[in-house]
Amino acid sequence: MGFAEPFVTDDQCWQAVVERDPRAENRFFYSVRTTGVFCRVTCGARLPLRRNVSFHATTAAARAAGCRPCRRCFPEGRPISAEWSDVVARACRTIEESAVPPTTPALAADVAMSSSHFQRVFKQATGLTPSQYARSIRSLKVGEELRRAGSVTEAAYLAGFPSAGRFYAESAGSLGMTPTSYRRGGEGHVIRFGTGTCSLGWVLVAVTHLGVCAILLGDGRQAVFEELKGRFPKAELVEGGEDFDRWMDAVISLVDRPRAGIDLPLDIRGTAFQHLVWRALRQVPIGSTATYAEIAERIGRPAAARAVAAACAANSLAVAIPCHRVVRADASVSGYRWGVERKKRLLQMEAEPD
Repeated sequence: MGFAEPFVTDDQCWQAVVERDPRAENRFFYSVRTTGVFCRVTCGARLPLRRNVSFHATTAAARAAGCRPCRRCFPEGRPISAEWSDVVARACRTIEESAVPPTTPALAADVAMSSSHFQRVFKQATGLTPSQYARSIRSLKVGEELRRAGSVTEAAYLAGFPSAGRFYAESAGSLGMTPTSYRRGGEGHVIRFGTGTCSLGWVLVAVTHLGVCAILLGDGRQAVFEELKGRFPKAELVEGGEDFDRWMDAVISLVDRPRAGIDLPLDIRGTAFQHLVWRALRQVPIGSTATYAEIAERIGRPAAARAVAAACAANSLAVAIPCHRVVRADASVSGYRWGVERKKRLLQMEAEPD
């Protein structure tokens, strides 16, 4: 089963469970047939009967066997406590509402914590450090202010940047183009794209100098092209180009042979909250699913299941950011931007062995 030494046989694994042997922590997991729950070896729950226990090399394997994670030992990672969740939510609001991003020591002092402890708690909840979260919020403000400000200089000031130089240095990376180009709907900016067919119908791949910025699915070439045009109405859209076939081949392979696993450079654009959701989605193992509520818990926002669903709908990188792996609480499949049938087919292909 791929377990690490010295836990090779089922008997050895069972003995480790009986003893709650810490050496076996995360080397394998066990599930209980009568409850459908899988646990860490060191879980403090009542010891089950041996005949009801199965062993799994990974949490993904346990989920693939139809089991759900224990809410006592949290084998996939312990969610942040309610107390710390409130602290992080308060800090996030402070960052989001501040004209100039507050420093980590200032945020920590505001909640009566040391800087190091606060940073650990914040990163556990959001997946980002406070400064990374602040940059993400400021990147969001960049896009908003560029669309309504009278000039790029004014947008820099309104977005909270101390200087135009810092504004250009940071915003170009988050926007995928210069602020001036973004403000003009991508004017002067080149986006290469290609279209083709895969097992799910038509697919469009769009690439900037940062990486793949869009993977769009649809029923026809014109439909996916119009969606790209709507995203950057004034950008120069160039079909194909040198070596573009490799991008198309990689994406089509990712769709049609998901278990092959391809790591594509991505140009991901979205709000701070969307980035948190999309990061969590990319951590859902292939062949597994998670509910909207579970994703909300994993990012430290347990009451934000509906907002998670909205972030999934805003995803423009089909399959690369696997929003198709998110299902309803009753495990039913619904709510996919590119159609429920495509979502079902993707889950079916990922569940199939190589």
